[in-house]
Amino acid sequence: MPLHWLEQARNYLEFQMNLGFTDVLMPTRVQMNSRQSVLDSIRAEIGDCTRCALHKSRINIVFGEGNPNAGLMLIGEGPGAEEDRQGRPFVGRAGQLLTRMIKAMGLDRAEVYIANVVKCRPPDNRDPESPEIRTCFPFLEAQIGAVRPEVIVTLGRIATGTLLETRGSISSLRGRFHEHKGVPVMPTYHPSFLLRTEHDRQYKKEAWTDLQQVMVSLGLSVPGSGETL
Repeated sequence: MPLHWLEQARNYLEFQMNLGFTDVLMPTRVQMNSRQSVLDSIRAEIGDCTRCALHKSRINIVFGEGNPNAGLMLIGEGPGAEEDRQGRPFVGRAGQLLTRMIKAMGLDRAEVYIANVVKCRPPDNRDPESPEIRTCFPFLEAQIGAVRPEVIVTLGRIATGTLLETRGSISSLRGRFHEHKGVPVMPTYHPSFLLRTEHDRQYKKEAWTDLQQVMVSLGLSVPGSGETL
């Protein structure tokens, strides 16, 4: 991975020390630019990836997008057909629902950061296989480290199982915070699952309960109890 951002940070620290400062002064703009630079470096490292078999059928790598200084990061399992075409995460029907979920929390999609466990679409939308996840996961870890979110929401079984290193079901894991390397993680249902089960409002109610807990953790205003997704 290119380390020009690290060299810039070292030079900045040395400059501060030469001025006699014992506390590091790091303006918000510098922090945001640094995080974006790190994300750009991660994307450059991925390149035109051929590290696993998923590259054979993809159209575009779907890296992730959003605010590099986001307090909230949402992680899915992998791109679908529309995401593969556009090269952007969560832009199909499930993505439209996710955008509504984010708005229900009082946030704009541009305020959060969205990524997936794997960056290429699995054929026929099958689940990513273990070797594919192992190959791609270090890049997601690097994205998490760059953004440094206050809270992560994992969407669905694959994302949750990967971050929490568990085979537990979403129904047994959702509804309470877990942890990944010191960051609180709230598992909830994948938007595509919520679309498939629209006839049963219980799942959306449970997902909304999960998101409300995230809102409290982020210091956001929670709507009245009658509100649902």
